[in-house]
Amino acid sequence: MRSVFYVILATCILVISCSKKTAPVSGEQKSATIQAIPSAPCIIYKTKKDYAKYVPVALSDDKSHISSFPGVLDLKRNNQYTYPTQLIDGYLLDNRGIGPDVAFLKITYEEYYNYDQVPLATDLFGRILETDPLLEMYRCGNMGDYIDPVRQLNEKIRSGKLGDCIRLK
Repeated sequence: MRSVFYVILATCILVISCSKKTAPVSGEQKSATIQAIPSAPCIIYKTKKDYAKYVPVALSDDKSHISSFPGVLDLKRNNQYTYPTQLIDGYLLDNRGIGPDVAFLKITYEEYYNYDQVPLATDLFGRILETDPLLEMYRCGNMGDYIDPVRQLNEKIRSGKLGDCIRLK
């Protein structure tokens, strides 16, 4: 019993003595630290129809099953639904984290959010509206690259500079 006590005591002393102490961070260091944190990809896209209010899911490469779908609570951020943001010329700015493998369900954000529990992927697969909804999709860097993403992306679209972005579809 005593040996267990000494092992625990030694472990506690070791953990405390090895903990890293850091100096306070200045404002300049804070902004450098914030800029170093990677941000979400900036994805803009166009769809064949208006799917903005419908829940996006990811399909497998062969489109035979759903490989990823959101949890109910994933559909809101800051108490607002994460609908895509409307840009000019029919482009949308993604706020969900979609990719070229996206499909949209016949379920709106509101309907999905009100589910007591998320259905199984196999059940959701039968509720897909469109398995190939995209006309175009681009990755335009990361969201952290923009001060005013909507204004700056609209300018990029207006000036025909989407070639600066990586075409995903």
